Amino acid sequence: MRRLWLVAAMLGTASVAHAADMPDLPVLRGGFTDGLSKTTHNWDGFYAGGTFGYATDSSDFGQSVVGLTNYIFRDSVLQQPTSTWSLLKKNTAQSTSFGGFVGRNWQWYDAILGLEGTYTYFNNLAASSKGSNSLDIVNPPGDTVPAGAYDHWGVTLTGAAAAQVKDMVTLRGRVGWDGGDFMPYIFGGAAIGRMDVSRTVTSNVTLRTDTTVTDAFGNTTIVTGTTNPVPSQSQTQSQHKSNAFVVGWTAGIGLEYCLWGGLFARVEYEHVQFSPVMNTSVTLNNARVGLGYKF
Repeated sequence: MRRLWLVAAMLGTASVAHAADMPDLPVLRGGFTDGLSKTTHNWDGFYAGGTFGYATDSSDFGQSVVGLTNYIFRDSVLQQPTSTWSLLKKNTAQSTSFGGFVGRNWQWYDAILGLEGTYTYFNNLAASSKGSNSLDIVNPPGDTVPAGAYDHWGVTLTGAAAAQVKDMVTLRGRVGWDGGDFMPYIFGGAAIGRMDVSRTVTSNVTLRTDTTVTDAFGNTTIVTGTTNPVPSQSQTQSQHKSNAFVVGWTAGIGLEYCLWGGLFARVEYEHVQFSPVMNTSVTLNNARVGLGYKF
């Protein structure tokens, strides 16, 4: 028994000495944890910069001249049937743009919240549409005619409309994520655009009254009347607004990359929807690249 205890003691002493001579392995000190951690970047603070981009404009002129036709045919039997005419169509335009931005970031761990103001100038971003339509309107609602008579109102409308977005400012809130030197973000906010908008319409109206005649044998024939112009409703109306301010909303996504110190580059996509002006609705889609500096 004494020999057994003596052997066990000698083995224990040898094990302790061997453990003391073992190398200091990183796995024993959590060395792999450092390899999995990311490099953080301080995005907190004020920043400013400039942008260059490409914009597409989609303008809906479908109802642009309705206000003018309603005025021409006011208090007449033609106002109701002509108010639903879609005389013009949608059209698109493309343009380059440039501008600037200034903002402030607040960072909590990996989350980044920001508030940013932007200005964008568009290089001749103008869309237009032209069209005409003719219709024979028979006995419209409110038209008083004798029994067996038919009023044929011949209405021809020719119109045109145009919209040019000159520039805009936005106030946007941002939510981003600290990915080290990268920061992806989304944004949304309010937009105010400055536009030149015009519209014009020309109406040409005639009236012909046809009557029916029944002979002694019960045969009915239609007697075609004479076509006469209606000068009071044949006219041209135009309207133009220069530097009209239009409100709207904006939303989009972007990515910023730290180049060196506080210098960063950005790329983003922005969608802007403006409220209608003179019944013309304008939608913008902007793609931009930019360069900025965080102070």
